[in-house]
Amino acid sequence: MNLFKRFHNDIVAVVEGLVAEHLLPPGLDTGRITAEPPRDPAHGDISTNAALVLAKGARMKPRELAEMLAGRLGKHGGVISAEVAGAGFINLRLDDGFWRDRLIDVLDSGTAYGDSDIGKDAGKVNVEFVSANPTGPLHIGHGRGAVFGDVLASLLEKAGFDVTREYYINDAGKGGQIEALARSVYHRYREALGEDPGEMAEGLYPGDYLIPVGRALAETDGDKWLSKPEAKWTDRFANFSVDKMMAFVRDDLEAVGISFDVFTYERNLHQKGKVEKAVDWLEEKDLIFKGTLPPPKGRIPEDYEEGREQLLFRATDFGDDVDRPLTRGADFPVKERSKHKNQNEMWTYFAADIAYHRDKFDRGFATMIDVWGADHGGYVKRMKAAVAAITEGKGELDVKICQLVNLSEGGKPVRMSKRAGDFVTLREVVDRVGKDVVRFIMLTRRNDAPLDFDLEKVTEQSRDNPVFYVQYAHARAHSIFRHAHREFPGIDISPHNLAKGPLERLTRDDEIALIKLLTTWPRQVESAAETHEPHRIAFFLLELAAAFHGLWNKGNDDASLRFLVPGDEALTAARLALVRGVALVIASGLGVLGVEPVEELR
Repeated sequence: MNLFKRFHNDIVAVVEGLVAEHLLPPGLDTGRITAEPPRDPAHGDISTNAALVLAKGARMKPRELAEMLAGRLGKHGGVISAEVAGAGFINLRLDDGFWRDRLIDVLDSGTAYGDSDIGKDAGKVNVEFVSANPTGPLHIGHGRGAVFGDVLASLLEKAGFDVTREYYINDAGKGGQIEALARSVYHRYREALGEDPGEMAEGLYPGDYLIPVGRALAETDGDKWLSKPEAKWTDRFANFSVDKMMAFVRDDLEAVGISFDVFTYERNLHQKGKVEKAVDWLEEKDLIFKGTLPPPKGRIPEDYEEGREQLLFRATDFGDDVDRPLTRGADFPVKERSKHKNQNEMWTYFAADIAYHRDKFDRGFATMIDVWGADHGGYVKRMKAAVAAITEGKGELDVKICQLVNLSEGGKPVRMSKRAGDFVTLREVVDRVGKDVVRFIMLTRRNDAPLDFDLEKVTEQSRDNPVFYVQYAHARAHSIFRHAHREFPGIDISPHNLAKGPLERLTRDDEIALIKLLTTWPRQVESAAETHEPHRIAFFLLELAAAFHGLWNKGNDDASLRFLVPGDEALTAARLALVRGVALVIASGLGVLGVEPVEELR
């Protein structure tokens, strides 16, 4: 259980008790009361702002109310002092016995320690991530969004949310990347049939990964397309290529330990008329109109026509900077839209994205989390506006932008470019350093900050390598368990048995401090889940590993501080309980990250 939430509830109960005794007026708003660790540990174990936020409603001075509350809180079990500080904060100190009991909680719960139910009544959550255009294998930049999204989903699940992982496949539209993919594969198809098509045309995908796709089409369809005009083979090549690319993508994702619950194809939205239905709905709500847009800032696209009328969504009514086009070319009467033969060509990508998010909402996802790459930052406002409109304010969209990955090797940059065909794939990196390294490293920075990924440094066995540092802490704990069996034959060091041991032998300040750190894990899970910030888990694991390594190092300087104390099995058992607690919490955290905790490093 989240210890701080427990004390929050206790504080609210004290306030309600004082109201029942007519010492405080009824109707006080307790919603803003917090119970948190003090910024300075020297001030105590738990700090609350209760007196500060209730003073006005109670018609009392904050310190006066704080003294009243502190008098009641100081009588709670485990509390050894309740001190009023500053303008009216209350700092609580808890006795060592209270903390030792919390270690029992860890041992009894195992890796389920930190599980929460805060999401049980929140409804279904959709986490859409990766969603890379199906024009080639995933590169390491895609990998960051993939790991972020997958870990965020796992984190939400640990916090009790009902989560669906979804991949959106942009496979519709003419004249864009899918058409370029089809032409690229046609080039490889001709090669497979023995023709010499010359150099790959500019703007296509020259990567060797399309050679087997061209060969597969040649084996399946023979030479039937060689004499056909492009209009005849484009759809066949596009659909075949997308399916093959998505098979590659699934393999790449499986290599890094990621699977999806749902794959949604953009082309299906068009084929089922969902884009038009979404636009019709907006029209009924008077949220679209015919109008013109000023030229875009920066470089003007070649197809821009000044004064051209388009169908526009009233995005500015929902916080966007400008209204947004829903149609690509020259417009026509709204009621005649259904007569247009090429629906994919008519609608903008934005129109399809509106329909897609409406589809998610219709499937029961009021909470939607989209994980996008760094190049989509300018798209956030319009999409939030669209979701607010299309769900009539009942849906919530949180967009998480993952910044670039600066891939290097020995400090030298490694360049990547999908169109040039010399990019570094995610699969190559996973094969080189392992999926666990990739997954952990991707969470060592906030998603909105650039990430440096050095292929050499992430495999070094040093404290500068965060993956090694945390894994070493878990492996070190299990090394201590192996030595314990040799030092004390027959000792039972199972979590259940250690929880019943002489934990009162844990009296040192650094031992109690480590228990306190362990007990913040449930709070870390809940706060990271609520803020959609999975990097907090990696940060916590690094902090816990550092504390554990620090305690172990003290035993090098003073033998009496070691975890195994020859001739004193009781003290050893108590310290092993602490070590077991550390191992369980690290394993719990690594489980959220999708990283396998190792028991031995080689």
